[in-house]
Amino acid sequence: MAFFDRNRTGELISRLSTDTAIVGKSITNNVSDGLRALATAAVGSTMMLYVSPKLTGIMMLIIPPVAIFGIVYGRYVKTLSRKTQTAVGEITKVSEEKISAIRTVQAFAKENDEAKRYGLKVQDLYQLARKEALASGAFFGGAGLSGNLAVLAVLWYGGSMVMDNVITIGELASFMLYTAYVGTSLGGMTSFYSEIMKGVGASDRLFELLYRKRGKSLPKIEGNIRFEDVSFVYPTRDKSPIFKNLSLDVKPGTIVAVVGPSGSGKSTLGSLLLRYYDPDQGNIYVDGTNIKDLNMHWWREQVGVVSQEPILFHGTIAENISYGCENATMDQIKAAATRANCANFIESFHDKYDTVVGERSVALSGGQKQRIAIARALLKNPSVLVLDEATSALDSESELLVQGALNELMRGRTVFTIAHRMSSIRSADLVACINDGHIAELGTYNELLNIEDGVFRRLVELQTMNSSDRS
Repeated sequence: MAFFDRNRTGELISRLSTDTAIVGKSITNNVSDGLRALATAAVGSTMMLYVSPKLTGIMMLIIPPVAIFGIVYGRYVKTLSRKTQTAVGEITKVSEEKISAIRTVQAFAKENDEAKRYGLKVQDLYQLARKEALASGAFFGGAGLSGNLAVLAVLWYGGSMVMDNVITIGELASFMLYTAYVGTSLGGMTSFYSEIMKGVGASDRLFELLYRKRGKSLPKIEGNIRFEDVSFVYPTRDKSPIFKNLSLDVKPGTIVAVVGPSGSGKSTLGSLLLRYYDPDQGNIYVDGTNIKDLNMHWWREQVGVVSQEPILFHGTIAENISYGCENATMDQIKAAATRANCANFIESFHDKYDTVVGERSVALSGGQKQRIAIARALLKNPSVLVLDEATSALDSESELLVQGALNELMRGRTVFTIAHRMSSIRSADLVACINDGHIAELGTYNELLNIEDGVFRRLVELQTMNSSDRS
């Protein structure tokens, strides 16, 4: 996730579209053109050498300066290509971000300001393109001028050789014809070199996406989760640590509620468990195996997640419920929806389970999205559960029904429930209270509640006081 924190959606879309197109062009059309030009130049140079080694030597004087100029130009174009693709990514990033939040832009009447911001990004790209055009003109113009000067030198020296009867006019004409072939081929090779350097510049960013470290999978998940002296700082935020030597040992089948003041790192604990991030120090173990040694794809298949703000994809309700279990039958999907208390409102829609939720699920209320996300977790049937206040968006009646379904789902599994409301954790086997970057208090709900001046007790009293004030 640190990678996605540093690289926003628009830039990644640019890499997957624009960069791949440039690299694709470099290794298809350009490679075939370059090979053809190389073969023609090789055959033509051989015939030139056969006709007149002296004249060939004069022609070869052009190669060293053009080669040196070409190397400098190629490096410059490679760097410029990388900057250009980054600028394209910035443009895509700005447009994607503002268009996706167009309601907010319109609400604050910022359309003109955002258009100006987009225009400035386009201007940056224009300046880079202008530099590339100037460099290209200088390189190809210089190469063409050098070639013409070499041809003039060959005509002058070749004419004197004809006058001295060293070669015939026919041989000079043949030599000039071969020179034209070689010159055309060299022009094609310089274009090939230029395009290849652009492709190399674009491929640097693609290879960042292709690198993956594969791990192993375990034959069975028991559910013993252990955090050992974990310290962590978000890579894109300030350097104040979220955790400092945090340790927590959760036995298989335990329901542990993670509580603490706002900003203490409750949700971060779930992010580390899912390996969205790696600890800066310390380790996390799953059944005695370091989580860093596990295959991330396999591990996340074993974990079910219901977040505080669930994300549904643009598609049907059935597709969203079966997202973690794509081979699920419609009967299984309906059963999960029933257990999550969302079958009734789904059946009330005209298209029922084929109802399209819309982009960013704007067609559903917060409570409806939450229940569909719970149905998705129920259908996945995971070994470990992470519930980030999974019932926060539900009314009291629905919360009771869904809590019953969650209780059934949690039975026999290791569960981390990230709790913001103290009333939702009474049934937890273990309560871990985070404060000042470590587990400040650990025990059952009643045990922590009986600690005089305890952090957990203050949290409960504060929430009780706020509830009374609202009443």
